[in-house]
Amino acid sequence: MRADACFPGFLPSERIVVMNFSFPFSLRYFHRSFMVGAVAAVLCAPQGAVYATGAASVVVGADGTLSVPESSPLRKRLEVTAVQMSAPRDTLSVPGSIVAEPWRVVPVLAPVTGRVVSVSVVPGQHVRRGQDLLTLLSGDMAQATTDEVKARAGLVQARAGLTRAQEVRQAGGAATKDVEAARALLQEAEAEERRAQARVASLTDQVDEDGKLVMRAPMDGVVASVAAAPGMNVTDITTPLLRVEDLSEVWAVADVAEADVDDMHVGQSVSITLPGREGVVLPGQIATVEPDLHPETRRLRAMIPVPNPDEDLRPNMFATVAIQLRQPPGLMVPQSALLMNNDRVTVFVEVAPWTFQRRVVTISYDEGEDTEVLSGLKVGERIVTRGGVLLNDD
Repeated sequence: MRADACFPGFLPSERIVVMNFSFPFSLRYFHRSFMVGAVAAVLCAPQGAVYATGAASVVVGADGTLSVPESSPLRKRLEVTAVQMSAPRDTLSVPGSIVAEPWRVVPVLAPVTGRVVSVSVVPGQHVRRGQDLLTLLSGDMAQATTDEVKARAGLVQARAGLTRAQEVRQAGGAATKDVEAARALLQEAEAEERRAQARVASLTDQVDEDGKLVMRAPMDGVVASVAAAPGMNVTDITTPLLRVEDLSEVWAVADVAEADVDDMHVGQSVSITLPGREGVVLPGQIATVEPDLHPETRRLRAMIPVPNPDEDLRPNMFATVAIQLRQPPGLMVPQSALLMNNDRVTVFVEVAPWTFQRRVVTISYDEGEDTEVLSGLKVGERIVTRGGVLLNDD
């Protein structure tokens, strides 16, 4: 077979010598450039071939080493690099979004049924705690205020009755049991007044005997939505009439894929970028991580509090979260250096100048163009990082 048919670096006069070689198609760990070279080698040669020239491009030693003579054209195709310690990966970039913190979002619900008399705010309006939001006319509210007035009047009467009974008893005109009965009536009246006051307080802090319920802002914030209008009848007290949000602080939510969950933990530093805010980079730290993966996306959500005093960050904005990883340095090699041999991952190690020996290695994971090697190599050893497929001798 002519060498220049598949490899332009060989001279047209050189011929390829076929040697015993097995090449299983497990390319999971290979760099793209290596994959292209490997496929080209397989397509251009008989199955199970490795390459050497008639002029001894590769010399196989008795101990299995492969030597590349100075005259061999393979020297131009092989790249040999020393193995060094380096960090596997600096950041993990994941998609995310801006959301309002749950305890800073308060839906305003009517505690009783009734009819909306007036609405005092509009969406987007900033409100202060205690500011009037809407007024509701309710029969239940009227009943509650009436009960409170009756309880107050009953308490006044019970106190007067006890006073009279005590005075008569002192004059010798009443029995002790009459005083005790008056005291019991007073206690009942006091309890009834407390109940009526608590009922009114649960509805509003403004007592209005005509049955009007004034609903007020529960906190400082902005009105996110209004679902009420004057004249509307409120029949479902579980449906919010308004929603108030405090956007002085928001969450950046990072959606971390299932495969990367182990690389994430509370306290990690992050950098947040927003497609809608070019040039803006927001620092932060992961404050909490949800315990359950979302079944639809197979992702875990991490929450990062972000100060938002100017309210520039709005809920549902898209974001990209770069999580700073804390991985110890390791032996990182290019994926182009990894070769599959009988279902084992191997590399060619330079044991002498231009003399190589196959060695089995154990890898951790793929990371871009590099892979961490857990065993089989030492710092400073030189390996073939490009063109290793041309040295395959098995």
